[in-house]
Amino acid sequence: MSNSITTGHWIFAATFTLLFLGILAWSYRKDRAVHQLHFGGSFRILLGIVLLLFVVFIFKRVV
Repeated sequence: MSNSITTGHWIFAATFTLLFLGILAWSYRKDRAVHQLHFGGSFRILLGIVLLLFVVFIFKRVV
């Protein structure tokens, strides 16, 4: 038995990935209003965390 990845495997992987991402995007768009209601300020929190990590990285390089 061969352990190589065949063309069929790559076709299946590509098809699965495209379908999965399509369904994920459709589901997100469907629930967009709910996301805005519950997670409205999450972008600012994410931006703060990224900024904090950047500052820590800079201080570790300088000191």
